Amino acid sequence: MLHGRDAEQAMLDDLLAGARAGRSAALVIRGEAGIGKSALLDYAAAQGLPTARSAGIESEAELSFAALHLLVKPGMELVGQLPPRQRDALEAAFGLGEHAPADRMLIGLAVLTLLAEEAADGPLLCIVDDAHWLDQATADALLFAARRLDAEGVVMLFAARTGPDDFPAPGLAELTLTGLPPEAAAALLDAGTTRLSPATRYRLLAESGGNPLALLELPSVVGDSDVGAANPLPLTQRLQLAFHSRITKLPPATRTVLLVAAAAGTADIGRVLQAATTLGAGLPDLQPAQNADMIDLDSGRLTWRHPLLRSAVYQGAALTQRLAAHRALAAAYAPPAHPPPAGHAAASRPAGPGGTGATSSMSTTDDPVIDADCSTTGPDDPENGAGGSIGFGARAAFDDNDADLRAWHLACAATGPDEETAAALENTADRTRRRTGFHGAVAAYERAAALSVDSAARVRRLVMAAETATEAGLTGQAARLAERAAALAGGGEYEQRLELVRAQAEFGSGTPGSAHRRFMSAARAARTDDPGTAARILTRAVHTAWYLGPAELDEVAGFLTTLRLAEDDPATPIARYLTGSVSGRRTTDLRAVVDAARAAGADNPADLVQLCGSGLVVGQDDQVDEVAAELIAECREQGRIALLAPLLFFRAECQLFGGRPRESRVAAEEGLGIARDIGQAQWVSQLHAFLAYLAALHGDEQRCHAEAEQAVADQLGGPMAVGASWAHAARGLLALGDGKLDRAQAELEHMTIEPARHHVIGLRTLPDQIEVAVRLGAPDRANEALTRLVDWAERAEQQWIAALAARGRALLAEDPEPHFRTALVGNRPFDEARTRLLYGEWLRRDKRKVDARTQLEQCADVFDRLGAVPWLERARTELSALGVGTSARADDGPLSLLTPQESQIVRLAAQGLSNREIAARLFLSHRTVGHHLYKAYPKLGVVSRGELSALDLE
Repeated sequence: MLHGRDAEQAMLDDLLAGARAGRSAALVIRGEAGIGKSALLDYAAAQGLPTARSAGIESEAELSFAALHLLVKPGMELVGQLPPRQRDALEAAFGLGEHAPADRMLIGLAVLTLLAEEAADGPLLCIVDDAHWLDQATADALLFAARRLDAEGVVMLFAARTGPDDFPAPGLAELTLTGLPPEAAAALLDAGTTRLSPATRYRLLAESGGNPLALLELPSVVGDSDVGAANPLPLTQRLQLAFHSRITKLPPATRTVLLVAAAAGTADIGRVLQAATTLGAGLPDLQPAQNADMIDLDSGRLTWRHPLLRSAVYQGAALTQRLAAHRALAAAYAPPAHPPPAGHAAASRPAGPGGTGATSSMSTTDDPVIDADCSTTGPDDPENGAGGSIGFGARAAFDDNDADLRAWHLACAATGPDEETAAALENTADRTRRRTGFHGAVAAYERAAALSVDSAARVRRLVMAAETATEAGLTGQAARLAERAAALAGGGEYEQRLELVRAQAEFGSGTPGSAHRRFMSAARAARTDDPGTAARILTRAVHTAWYLGPAELDEVAGFLTTLRLAEDDPATPIARYLTGSVSGRRTTDLRAVVDAARAAGADNPADLVQLCGSGLVVGQDDQVDEVAAELIAECREQGRIALLAPLLFFRAECQLFGGRPRESRVAAEEGLGIARDIGQAQWVSQLHAFLAYLAALHGDEQRCHAEAEQAVADQLGGPMAVGASWAHAARGLLALGDGKLDRAQAELEHMTIEPARHHVIGLRTLPDQIEVAVRLGAPDRANEALTRLVDWAERAEQQWIAALAARGRALLAEDPEPHFRTALVGNRPFDEARTRLLYGEWLRRDKRKVDARTQLEQCADVFDRLGAVPWLERARTELSALGVGTSARADDGPLSLLTPQESQIVRLAAQGLSNREIAARLFLSHRTVGHHLYKAYPKLGVVSRGELSALDLE
């Protein structure tokens, strides 16, 4: 029975009822230690749904995919049903078979698909306790899957603490637990077996804050004599002390085996007993702890009653006892005839663990090797004990698992530099990195460096740690590791690699200026011996330079021209194209450049992404659209999810400029979702701002401002966020469409200042700048923008840019008609419609009503089709002035009835793709795809996917 949790239980009941009806949900339950998170999880598990269960353990936080394996273990027989790349990704993560490393988010997609398969015959409940101790690889995969749950009949429940860094889960619903109400707290306290005086009872109710664990545990250690004494310790420390007082009453051998279990973190009692036997303890010695209700033994698994119990056991032991426990565990995980190195702690068995004097902690030493975090708790956080029924032994299916565990226990037992242990940890880091467990690999490399005897090995391992931290997105840690390595190396062979690490870290932290300087420095270091590498570094420098200004762009372009690249080097055509695009000059077609680079061996989409951004600068939108579509397909197929957000952004731009705003919105929203999931702040900002621009096109003022504000949120860089230029452009377009010219001018003014001036959107808003300036009577300002637009048209050699320049000339000319007619040749739908609107307005003022009507009706049709409401209203106003009535808005076709996701799924289904193929492309489960198709059919007036091909879905 749970006291005082009726509302919370009702919430869980609703989620489980939804799962039975085929709906999915995810919920994070937060609260302090002992507040009842696990009790609510147990309540949910007792409601009769098939349940998969896992938990985080602090000692396993650096062992990648540790908790994930236990959660999905019941469904592993279904792995063969996954799409091949998802199957390979999941097997690679678990070290099963010889597979290339996979994108971490592809592993998350595999988890989503696997859960959907498990729920095929009925609802499924997934429980993850102590999520704040999940290894990062597991957390990333589970969060990716949880955010995409929809119609699988799966409920995911996470329990985590309330700290700001404890399992951040943006996008998931949260339930924060507080103390029990007074009546419930009193009922729980009175249900205990300890007799309390009224004064003691009052004190406990007051000091517990309604914490259920405190109400259950503190009565046994709080005496009436202490009633008047104030206790300054935090509640979690007081609970740990309460547990410690119970532990000291156990027999020495019982405390020994408990210490080994606490050090191991494993639920598999076999390894624990194997290690404990060498310290003089065994299975019978666990009985007193079980009788005292501290642990539970069931089917060979050991479960702690609460994480703080495990923490109390470990923290209450002396340092020598802990070292001995880790040595014994290392021996238990060693292959035959491979004892721990002799350089480890000399003690072979603990001397009376848990005694009153045995309270020393690793953190009290001055040895940096010993001070490395091998304990189950931090010195200032007594809550940090791991609990639950998951442990190292749960991952027996991993290849090399024993070697990894042995390495970490050796590291925890080390009292000084030890090369054998350092080498073992480096091997562990290499294996973990290959499985894309980058966070765990960083920890292993860094610990290996601390244990290194040789300074050269220490530097090498720090460099590896820094580079791996960059791959993990740990920019701050990467920079710190790089600085440490640079200080020890003093230049030399690692200088270029460390400069790259620091450059990427600084760019990721929002300082493109210093990042750019480091990229350039690294390129200079490589230019003589390895010009191909220098060119690849400079392609990254092009990216940073776009955020700085023309001087930096010219510097990169000049550097690229000096490199002596072989004609058959894949970087050669890429470098030449980027050099031309920096100045906005068309040098060759993008399609030809991509084909040449591929022919020379550029088979990684990452090598070609920057070409898409540069192609937009020279106005090759159609080719960018084509290449981006190819790269998106390749990235989906190969699981390169990190590249999708920029590619979807580039394609969304092309679709918008090409007159396909509905498709553009679908691409942008997908890109935004991916960028949010994997923490790509730059693309979150850009895509929010782009969606603001789309909203402005449609005249949706509320959404435009909301998206623009999110694009420049403080956590994304505020006014200096990378999406700021698009946000200003969006507000400017909205104001221009509404006829608020002064406001439009203020927003578009930002497009005249570097670095926005040379950005893609800075160039694309030049026609807006001209129109606003002309209508405000500022010809000088208009002429300045026109000069830039004409120059861009000449350099890019694109007909549609020349058409926009002709429109600008028309607005400034005494005889605009020839320029208007020129501007109608080779333009794109929205831009051409705007030209016809301006032309029609001039014709009406010139009293040429018939000609004006022709232009205005044509532009109104286009605005209507595009959903450009402000421009449509402007055209209708002009037609009304001519005495011409306008019909209601035309039907936009069948897709106008669908949500963006439904539209995307229907298009793919109409192409003949199966639900599973669509799911793999869109990072959904196949059941969610089926659910959206089921909702779309009635809207489209069809009953099966076979009828979709007959619809006009363009």
